[in-house]
Amino acid sequence: MHAGGGDDSGPIVGINVTPLVDVCLVLVIIFMVTAPLFMQPIMQIDLPLARTQEGEEKENITVTISKEGKFALNQNEMPDIETLKTQLKRKLDRSMDRFVIVRADRAAFHGQVIAMMEMAKSLGAKSITIATEQKREN
Repeated sequence: MHAGGGDDSGPIVGINVTPLVDVCLVLVIIFMVTAPLFMQPIMQIDLPLARTQEGEEKENITVTISKEGKFALNQNEMPDIETLKTQLKRKLDRSMDRFVIVRADRAAFHGQVIAMMEMAKSLGAKSITIATEQKREN
């Protein structure tokens, strides 16, 4: 007999997984709620409307032009055009598809959009497209 008076018939071999499942479910809920926040673009722009087809799934390189004349490459804002050019060249050299999407605000100067497309082509882009929002049918 033990002094404690309890029934100690052997070592505890079972593991209570309920707290582990509870913590995992809470983490899943947190990730589900916060994931859409990470999908917000670096610059808010107003894309022009157009009737378009859905694009192919490719390894895309996205250049964003805001109405203030600021530039971003994928989700990184660029301080100046030379940095953008260097980073774009580096991304194009690593890309298999060499597919560039230009996301320009509808109020951005068209000269900047044309210059961006020419720069991407001169740096080795095989295909360039302009991002638009789908026009609603009335």
